[in-house]
Amino acid sequence: MEQQVINDAVHWIETLPAFSIYLVFFAVAYLENIVPPIPGDILVAFGGYLAATSVIYFIPVYIFTVVASVAGFMSIYWLGFYWGEQIENNPNRYWLLRFIPLKYINKVRGWMDRWGQGVIVANRFLSGARSVISLTAGISKTRITQTILGSTISSLLWNAILLTLGYIVQKNWKIIGHYLSVYSRIILGLIILFIAVRLGIYFYKKRNHSSVKE
Repeated sequence: MEQQVINDAVHWIETLPAFSIYLVFFAVAYLENIVPPIPGDILVAFGGYLAATSVIYFIPVYIFTVVASVAGFMSIYWLGFYWGEQIENNPNRYWLLRFIPLKYINKVRGWMDRWGQGVIVANRFLSGARSVISLTAGISKTRITQTILGSTISSLLWNAILLTLGYIVQKNWKIIGHYLSVYSRIILGLIILFIAVRLGIYFYKKRNHSSVKE
């Protein structure tokens, strides 16, 4: 299903004039932060292929996607910043939140307590957790300027990688999707492992503490 969506999007993009293509990539990079199921990363890599074939230029599509990624991140940030308490108490009230795994908010909050802005800088590399990170940053009311800076650094690095890979492999740009899928599974596995280890340590300490009291 996702592959068909990507193919349809690619065929449609190829029919557009250059300036409209830039706008499409802006929309894709923005909405990918708002509605995580959108396959934004692989389409950004496709932008690198289009730049390699001179349909569009590399620097403009890079700028458009970075600005859009930061704007998308900050949109969810503001949602959490202004309505954080209502979101945690009544998440079903907000339609967009059905795409965001809210059960991980407390876990991400723990990461931010430990690593601070580093979590925001790493957000683009944590596939599947991006929207949760931006929402949690808003709920936690992290400093706006530092949040924008961290999100910008993350987007600059990640989008540069995607566009450069698309530029290099050109017609084989779709293989990037396969590696992104593998990468996502690895990241998800590491996150689950991290959570499991932390829970194990917590219950082990709790059990030992109870034994000492007895």
